[in-house]
Amino acid sequence: MKPKITAAFFLSGLFYVIFPSLAQENRAYLQAPEVYLKGSYAPRHQPDQRRFSGIPSLALTGDGQQMWSVWYAGPSPGEDENNYVVLAHSKDAGNSWEELLVIDPDGPGAVRAFDPEIWMDPTGRLWVFWAQTIGMDGTEAGVWAMTADLDSEGGATWSTPQRLTDGIMMCKPTVLRTGEWALPASTWRLTDNSARMVVSADRGKTWQLKGAIHVPPANRVYDEHQFVEKKDGRIWALLRTNYGIGESYSTDQGARWSPVQPSLFAHPSARFFIRRLHSGNLLLVKHGPLTQRTGRSHLMAFVSRDDGLTWSRGLLLDQRPGVSYPDGQQAEDGTIHLVYDRDRTGEREIVQVSFREADIWDSAHDEALYRVFTSRKIISSKSKTE
Repeated sequence: MKPKITAAFFLSGLFYVIFPSLAQENRAYLQAPEVYLKGSYAPRHQPDQRRFSGIPSLALTGDGQQMWSVWYAGPSPGEDENNYVVLAHSKDAGNSWEELLVIDPDGPGAVRAFDPEIWMDPTGRLWVFWAQTIGMDGTEAGVWAMTADLDSEGGATWSTPQRLTDGIMMCKPTVLRTGEWALPASTWRLTDNSARMVVSADRGKTWQLKGAIHVPPANRVYDEHQFVEKKDGRIWALLRTNYGIGESYSTDQGARWSPVQPSLFAHPSARFFIRRLHSGNLLLVKHGPLTQRTGRSHLMAFVSRDDGLTWSRGLLLDQRPGVSYPDGQQAEDGTIHLVYDRDRTGEREIVQVSFREADIWDSAHDEALYRVFTSRKIISSKSKTE
């Protein structure tokens, strides 16, 4: 049984471009997926049948009491045609979690749903985004979304899934000073100008391509770019490359971009997280020290008080190997809530951690570390399903 769809969700500017190279006879990835409420899960959706879980995202209400997390999972231990998106909800600031639904295009068929992102827009509407395609080709993938207007208890009635644009969106939208909402969508790896900015000037009703960043073929991976609007009006894009984190700038609100150059941040080829805090400072969450390349371990948080010119010491969030893909949101009280995954095919943990900007600056460093480490909560894991 699928959920009742009642919320209006008209995207009159819906568009997509079918690239000349598209040769697949199976166009099923262009069809809307099935949405299954928890009570109507198929056997393959049951948590105890999962052999892969990872790539999470987090959104919350301003007071931090209502939280939602998405990630993707599957009954086989890998990123393949079995992948589907999971949505879970917490009503008590992350102390307990309950799955709500899964998004699955065609069950065990060839189409996969993956790389989800969840976002609370400025109007208080909740968005779930995901990618949908056959295989791993970003040029044929599409960014899909559904939305919900929330009631006082965090309940949601979800809109019909809609395809917004070409590509894959791995990171949160950014609200620009122009009022535009900017999606970082990527037609990764095989195409030039793959790291795109797709914007809406009407609060998500329509979307259009504004500009794109060209990643040199020798350095292309999955882009996973994120936008930061600098105080001087420039837009700063940070991107995943095969050497770590590259950067590009736009001085015309995203229409044109400078050539991609290595940033000052040493990093493995993996997603990071950057966001402007309520204080006006910038938060960066990455693997390892600022200038030392590590593997997917030692998630650390840094703050910049001068718009990215210099950065604080790092606050260690999780030192273990196999942790990756941080994402999060700051609550109105200043608490920063993050999620990330650990050991995607083993323990299959979706981990939540909370801290404050003051913890990074705290002279009582050991005590701050202890507070962070003891704040960890498990949203989903292998051990919770056995």
